[in-house]
Amino acid sequence: MKRIAVVDDEKNIRENLAYALEKEGYGVECYSNGEEAWTALSRNMADLLVLDVMMPRMDGLELCRKIRSADEGVPLVFLSSRGDEIDRILGLEMGGDDYVCKPFSLKELLVRIKILLRRTDPERRAGRSEKILRCGDLALDAEGCRIWQEQEEVDLTVTEFRMLESLITYPGVVKTREQLMRAAFPADNYVSDRAADSHIKRLRKKLSVRKPYTAIETVYGLGYRYKES
Repeated sequence: MKRIAVVDDEKNIRENLAYALEKEGYGVECYSNGEEAWTALSRNMADLLVLDVMMPRMDGLELCRKIRSADEGVPLVFLSSRGDEIDRILGLEMGGDDYVCKPFSLKELLVRIKILLRRTDPERRAGRSEKILRCGDLALDAEGCRIWQEQEEVDLTVTEFRMLESLITYPGVVKTREQLMRAAFPADNYVSDRAADSHIKRLRKKLSVRKPYTAIETVYGLGYRYKES
């Protein structure tokens, strides 16, 4: 059973979301603030976290920073008000995988959670998919959201994976920041391109463990492209 942590200071949101998630077969842990959540999760990390941005006693952004310092791969979904664009941008820049605007559809949130959990499904991780996209020293499993660099698996967030997949699918073609963010959040009509640079920076860093990774080129004034081999 997958464990999902719901961190929100609004009791009705915690209770409604917990009820919906439990009906889907997930184990649910609820916390009313970031400090309480970090105390528990630092000892036993959940499989996915749903975080409110504005909370007392450690907000969602600070909790995200702490979570990412302990675990770079656990999926994080932010909840934020539609008008608070800066909160959504900061959340994505700090390592959030997705965000849902309040008031939100429970059905939509459940679908997004299911998609994010696919890459940690034991059956999917047991072996590679037959649909492998290869480019240079990288191999991408689009169905399982997994990537290998020189035969070694690289732990990317879903957002990072989707952006890299968008670049690699069309090597040599310039992708604007807006196009990359659309690839990362295909169902979101309110996505902003302002977080694209931060995601690309983290992506390059993760692919530069052995040597500097130069295949993702910056095209100044336009966006990014994957250098053709």
